[in-house]
Amino acid sequence: MPRTKKIPPFTTEEAADLFARLAEVRPDPRTELDYSSPFTLVVAVALSAQATDVGVNKATKGLFAAADTPEKMVALGEDNIRDHIKTIGLFRNKAKNVFALSKKIIDEFGGEVPRTREDLESLPGVGRKTANVVMNEAFGEPTIAVDTHIFRVSNRTALAPGRNPFEVEKRLEAITPSDYMKGAHHWLILHGRYVCKARKPDCPNCAIADLCRYPEKTPAKA
Repeated sequence: MPRTKKIPPFTTEEAADLFARLAEVRPDPRTELDYSSPFTLVVAVALSAQATDVGVNKATKGLFAAADTPEKMVALGEDNIRDHIKTIGLFRNKAKNVFALSKKIIDEFGGEVPRTREDLESLPGVGRKTANVVMNEAFGEPTIAVDTHIFRVSNRTALAPGRNPFEVEKRLEAITPSDYMKGAHHWLILHGRYVCKARKPDCPNCAIADLCRYPEKTPAKA
């Protein structure tokens, strides 16, 4: 469970130290989803809910070869979209959303992916997390999209404890120095995916282990 009282959260100065170390490990952090435009990114991120990036990339390879614009996606049709993505979870509903968001981008945004959070969240299948990813990755905005990895790392380390993703997002925004805001989202996701893993964090090989306030660190092998 998230710890919001007993262990004090990081200060801005401590957060700066943490992000500086993560930046040394990954100087140029990026999403691991394959995309070629803001449109293919918003589709890929929408498809990634309850699915792995690897699985999404396998599904979108053929999908984007067939349709890499909203116009082509609408022409492809919901049934064909579904056939391309049937290897990932919730594919039926996701196919419906991809078709609908493509049509809305054409009808209401002139065929261009909108740049504001409000407009992005108006697209079918796009919530706050997806909107934040697109704003950060495609448009360079200093947003932080709190997925399961960021939620876990933020609470486990006490970097930015919160009871829900929105609380964690707001705490991260408050303590993350401006120099690290653009990359913070990616550093925390990748750290959670490859080091601070859910079942067994790799504490012996963690660049921020001495900063982390998790009391049950995985010991080094004898």
